[in-house]
Amino acid sequence: MSITVAKSAGFCFGVDRGVQMVYQLLEQGEKVCTLGPIIHNPQLVAQLADRGVVIVSSPSEVPEGSVLVIRSHGVPESVYREAEDLKVRYVDATCPFVAKIHKIVRDEAQGKEIVLIAGDKNHPEVIGIQGHCKVRSFVFANEEELCALAEDPEIRENAKILVAQTTFHAERWEKSREIAKKLYTNLLIFDTICNATMNRQKEARELASKSDLMIVVGGSESSNTASLAKVCREFCPTYLIETADMLPRDLLDGLQNPIIGLTAGASTPACIIKEVQQTMSEILNEAAETTVTEATAETAAAEEAVAEVVKEEAPAAEEIDFTGMSFEEVLEHSEQSLKRIYTGERVTGYVVGITPAELQIDLGAKQAGFVPLAELSDDPSFKIKEAYHIGDQIDLIAVRVNDVDGIITLSKKRVDAIAGFEKVMNAAETGEILDAVVIEVIKGGVLALCNGVRVFLPASQATERRDEALESLLKQPVRLKILETNRGRKRAVGSIRAVAREERKAKEAALWESLEVGQVYTGTVKSLTSYGAFVDIGGTDGMIHITELSWSRIKHPSEVVKVGDTVEVYIKDLNAEKKKISLGFKKAEDNPWEIFKANYEVGQTVTAKIAGMTAFGAFAEIIPGIDGLIHISQIADRHVAKPQDVLSVGQEVNAKITDVDFDRKRISLSIRALLEPAAPAEAEEAPAAEATEE
Repeated sequence: MSITVAKSAGFCFGVDRGVQMVYQLLEQGEKVCTLGPIIHNPQLVAQLADRGVVIVSSPSEVPEGSVLVIRSHGVPESVYREAEDLKVRYVDATCPFVAKIHKIVRDEAQGKEIVLIAGDKNHPEVIGIQGHCKVRSFVFANEEELCALAEDPEIRENAKILVAQTTFHAERWEKSREIAKKLYTNLLIFDTICNATMNRQKEARELASKSDLMIVVGGSESSNTASLAKVCREFCPTYLIETADMLPRDLLDGLQNPIIGLTAGASTPACIIKEVQQTMSEILNEAAETTVTEATAETAAAEEAVAEVVKEEAPAAEEIDFTGMSFEEVLEHSEQSLKRIYTGERVTGYVVGITPAELQIDLGAKQAGFVPLAELSDDPSFKIKEAYHIGDQIDLIAVRVNDVDGIITLSKKRVDAIAGFEKVMNAAETGEILDAVVIEVIKGGVLALCNGVRVFLPASQATERRDEALESLLKQPVRLKILETNRGRKRAVGSIRAVAREERKAKEAALWESLEVGQVYTGTVKSLTSYGAFVDIGGTDGMIHITELSWSRIKHPSEVVKVGDTVEVYIKDLNAEKKKISLGFKKAEDNPWEIFKANYEVGQTVTAKIAGMTAFGAFAEIIPGIDGLIHISQIADRHVAKPQDVLSVGQEVNAKITDVDFDRKRISLSIRALLEPAAPAEAEEAPAAEATEE
């Protein structure tokens, strides 16, 4: 007989994040309200109620002075507006995966288009998703309901978006997708079941297929827990329970040497899972007191191996010779061996156990220590089993001491925060460049998290150029310098611009050492003026004059390039003393005169468009960038008082090329030559006119 616990059992990232937000607010002395139960677990909700957390159904019910926590399921957009209108302080714990769905349904559909949602229409997550739709939406719980919706021609023709509740049944979703592809031809399908849910269901399916019995732990109202139970029931008998008390003592009746699987929903605390596991072990022991299960043997072997590793790797305790000591001295040493640890105390311990949710720590004290995952790292990708090993020595701070249970909750993050604080404070004097991440855009600048310390970056110091949007920095890694600090208030002011300028100066100095006329660079357009475009060529800026942007005449550089464009340029001229660079952009092969020379000749008839008028004739565009002059005497086979009497701008005419002067860039055209092909040349000879180069 054996019990196997699913690795994915217990809190997912979104749920853990929401619960930790509530605990953090409580530790800060805030009065906390949650919009509905923070998670679908009555035991944890009851514990929070004992600590004063109040459940409300709308922002209007929040008592004055309290903070409202919006749970991980998310809420309709109207709830945010209501909270803001009532000036209710709130903390948004909406799961990032749910928030992504909100953005999809809000931005991707409009007008008469329709959103389809796979899920439970009464679940708060689905209600929240519908509350972000700007168009009509319909919810279906299974393939049959999806097909029924398609029977309505309006829904079938206008369905634009298909999303799923993050905890929707994975296999049912796959079937729904295939059906939707056949029924709705214009549908955009987004896979929005979160990875944690899919992995949890996959692991439950694999575990159930190998087990004689499955135990699923979670709240009776939890959607993802119900989905887990449904998955498991496809393979073996399954019990869905909230606590260990709900385990029937006769559940093993009729089973010989059963293999039992244990999993839990995303809103089930680790302590309840442990309690169920322990109770299951007791039931197994009662059923077969003399049988040592394979799992028990493996556990014993693992514990023995852990003990050996700790024994080998952890420093041996100093042996004390009590010979010749007085009673007082012996008592003193005995008290030290059973030392007490207090909240806020900094301690050193050794890792003696590792689970996906915590580290178990030997502190050499009478209390047992553990470090929750939330106190190890804020990084969602953090892998506890990759970062730590049995026997590792680790510095920690005691954040909560429970003398009744003999447990100490420890924090690694707070030790790192202290070290990070000192590093930030010292950087103001040393000038060290620090790495940080921008976490918030606020009035007057942004906040960056640097070694666990919030650093304020004024708008004037947050970007290299003043016209850059602060929002573009949000969630981005940055490098900064600390300008000033206040140790007493634990505040620091930093600058990204200072680092960028130093780095740019260094790049510019190195670049000027290698610059030569004719060199080709790929650069980025930084700004535009009426007379040209400034381009960053990798450390310094050069200017493309407006006449260099196009072979045709343009009124503004924006007709050719825009800020942010990547362009290929070459150096036309350098002034090292004034640090000025003139850049070329036009390519020789695009020169309209070269194109004309290759494709046209004197005597050829062309179709040209009248581009402008003068008193002595009309200019006609032969190809973009090349105009020829039709002298007034060559417009018609009769006397013409002025060109406007016969021609108009934009009119297309057939004309003969009568003369080309490539050196002076002049072309003469004649309409009359085509009208009198056989007449003697009695007309006044038309002077060649200068062609315009646009």
